Amino acid sequence: MTSNGGKTMAQARAVISSEGELKYWKPGGTRPEKIQTKDPQEARVRLVQHVTEALNDPFNDHHGPTLNVKVDDPETGIGVLTVTADGSVTRQELEEPEAPEAEHEDPEAVEQPVSERQGDEVEKDKPEAQEEEATEAEPEPQPETRRSKKPAAAAPQPKEEAAEVEEAEEVAAAEEEEFPSRKALRETSFLTAPKVIQPATIGWRGILTKLGISIKPSDYELAMRDDIHAVSQHWPGPRTIAVVNRKGGANKTPTVCGLSAVFARYGGGGVLAWDNNESQGTLGWRTEQGPHDASVLDLLRDKEELLSPGAHNALLAHYVHHQTEDKYDVLRSDEREEGDHEIQAHEVDSTYEVAAKYYRMIFMDSGNTTRAANWRAAIEHTDQLVVATTTVEDRAEAAKNTLVTLSKRDAHSAKLAANAVVIISQEKQDDGRAAQEYAEKFRQIARAAVVVPYDPAMKSGQIRYSALKPATQRAWLAAAAAVARGL
Repeated sequence: MTSNGGKTMAQARAVISSEGELKYWKPGGTRPEKIQTKDPQEARVRLVQHVTEALNDPFNDHHGPTLNVKVDDPETGIGVLTVTADGSVTRQELEEPEAPEAEHEDPEAVEQPVSERQGDEVEKDKPEAQEEEATEAEPEPQPETRRSKKPAAAAPQPKEEAAEVEEAEEVAAAEEEEFPSRKALRETSFLTAPKVIQPATIGWRGILTKLGISIKPSDYELAMRDDIHAVSQHWPGPRTIAVVNRKGGANKTPTVCGLSAVFARYGGGGVLAWDNNESQGTLGWRTEQGPHDASVLDLLRDKEELLSPGAHNALLAHYVHHQTEDKYDVLRSDEREEGDHEIQAHEVDSTYEVAAKYYRMIFMDSGNTTRAANWRAAIEHTDQLVVATTTVEDRAEAAKNTLVTLSKRDAHSAKLAANAVVIISQEKQDDGRAAQEYAEKFRQIARAAVVVPYDPAMKSGQIRYSALKPATQRAWLAAAAAVARGL
């Protein structure tokens, strides 16, 4: 039985096992009701449902519309759930009992040594005559103390002088601490507040939060919140990310799509995915097409108009293809079969000038030739390098060679290579172990390496973030956060 607001409430008891078995003892009961569930999460929900149904039963013997249930949970520990008939639930943790403090001995009550006790007894046994003689004897002169009525010495002794100086210093220090300087007052702020961690929102913890039981988030959810915070930021000035690998089929285009979708969904618009292939790229094939077939060549043709003071964002709709679900824009390469134009370095510079005016983040897909003029020009504009690869050996080897090539080219390229993020996409569903092994090796030569699990939605057709499996979405969020932390 427990007390709540002065009223005594009946208390039930429940035990949840790690296998999902729920045992419930009603108040005063000696035999438990056993309810088998698939896991502890379902057991918690069933417990609340079971108690709520019992409280709403007019023939229940719980003695009131509210019931306390002491719950032994393998994950949240021992606590008390207060369940009401309307289904609301609150939880109170049971604190460990504090260890009793050691009893302090009374100094006056400490037993005296035997020798002292014997001395006292001897003193008591002295004849009264001796006591009278001691009384009649003249008292010996006592040393002068501070409380003596005699005048003090004219000049203080060295020890007394040192004590006075020390006492004065302590008083000065206390005054200085009590009255802070103006600078300290200026630096004082009343607006600071401790960081508030919101209750859990996902998993079984999130279910309990919805039921009214405030549960702290798991480490998994806290890590996800940190990644979301990283990708939701806006930086001063545009940021350019180049996705490279000197080998075709290394998953560069899907990597551009995955990263662009994460940054646009969490951080808002202003994200451009640019197919910087020297001739025909495939970014247009894997993304949604707008109401036109414009490419980078059309943008270059109207560059002066787009850079004029009177140009506005709506003009871009004539040249880019907006992804209505994932909220980023795509600038396609020239995909005409009869086309023969190859993008040059100065055209990369011109395209970047337009893109940097209208977009806060620019993701550049690239071709397979590190010697191409447009490839080199893209690297000059890059703030963060991403190397895409799969679990196919030659793709991973080409990724490593790309990093080596850049590390030897010039100072800017070497810095990009050292700060690179390698994203490894599983080629097949059973490539998980190989992907982790590749990631460990790449972490030795790059800043970060992230594994994206196999997902059929990434293999062909248009890539939409919502079509990916939850594990794949979480992996792309982690990859994007790794990129953001390098910006």
